[in-house]
This record gives sequence, C-alpha cells and structure tokens, in this order.
Amino acid sequence: MKRFWKEVQLVDDDGGWRIELDGRPVRTPARALLLLPNRALADAAAAEWRAAGETVDPRAMPMTGLANSALDRVAPQRETFADGLARYASGDLFCYRAESPSALIDAQAAEWDPLLQWARRRYDVDFAVTGGVAPVDQPEATVERLTHAVRALGPFQLAGLSPMVTVGGSLVAALAVFEEAIGVYEAWSAVSLDERWQLDQWGSDAEAEKALDAREADFRAGARLLELLRS
Repeated sequence: MKRFWKEVQLVDDDGGWRIELDGRPVRTPARALLLLPNRALADAAAAEWRAAGETVDPRAMPMTGLANSALDRVAPQRETFADGLARYASGDLFCYRAESPSALIDAQAAEWDPLLQWARRRYDVDFAVTGGVAPVDQPEATVERLTHAVRALGPFQLAGLSPMVTVGGSLVAALAVFEEAIGVYEAWSAVSLDERWQLDQWGSDAEAEKALDAREADFRAGARLLELLRS
C-alpha cells in the first residue's frame, strides 16, 4: 500500500480511541473500525502510521497488526482462540529437556526450572518433565488451570499473548511475562535457548540468524502490546 495521508490524529471514541488519517478512520482488513482500548496503545499505533514511508511495510507496524488481529480474528471467536493457545499447556517447551550434552542440560535447567517453579506456585499446578522429544502427558489439573487462566483474557490480551506462545513454544513463559513475573529479555532468552545453543555450536548461519531475529521481533511485539495494555 502506498502512503496516501498527511495527518494522523487520535480521536476519543466513547472510551476507546480511533486513528484518523486526514480525517478518515482507520479500519481493519475486515473493515471493522480500528478502535483501541486505551491511550497508550493508541499512541503507539498512531506513531506507526506517522512513521510510515511512501510504501507501507506492515512488519514495521506491529501494534497496528496485533490490534487488527484482536478485532478481526480473536474477538469473534475469543474462547476458541484462547483454547488454541491453551493447548500449549500440554506440550510446553520447558518440559522437554536435552539428553546431552551436559552443558546444554545444565543451561536448560538454569533458565527453565525457575519458570516452571513460578508456574507451580502461581497456578498451583505440577509438570511432567522428560528427556527427549517423546510426548509426555501433563497432569489433567495443570491443563485445566492453565486453560482457565488463558480463557479469562480479553481479545487484545490474547492477541498479545499469541505470538509469544506460538513463537516461543511456551505458555509458561508467555504467562510469566503477562503476569510481570519476568521481563521480555529473560523470557526470550529462555525460549530461544536451544536455537542460540545450536548457532554457538555450529557457527554463524546468516539465514538462521535472520529467522531467529524475525521471531524475536514478533515475540517482543506481543510483549509490548501487553505492556501498553497495562499503561
């Protein structure tokens, strides 16, 4: 899309905020009004429209993209969307450990054990942890309680949580960021540990590093949305 506007304005719309381009309201891809729930998120999204170049790059507008997702994808089927994220409770990354080498085993334990321990205390659950990649069943109560926690979230919260869960493979890490138990840097370090380990062991790979950077950007965008929603 080519840039067609000169002025970007924010308008208070009955408790929400809408963005106007030369007086015309921005709409989502599904043609819904892009109505943002608070001023902090609205300011961030408006800044993306102001910073857009002559050719608009959607990847440079992550808050707008996540807001579009919240309104078009999540809100019409919030419970179904939440259940899709909650399925990660049955196969959280942190429950599957390397069987060798010992240095990787120790690194996983150092970063992942504290987060599992946090989730145990926060949600009164337990986890089955295994070596290797063979599926392991999690306690039924664990899946139920984590599912309940995810279902309690609103469309914009779920839109922010979604890239963190799907990119990182860990519902525990995403919930820890949502609950402000850890910061986004610590969370990304935990969920990207295996990939970074492989790069360190086998040397730099430009394509792999580029893919990892793109995933990190998506992960951080989700965390940023959650942060703005709390403002």
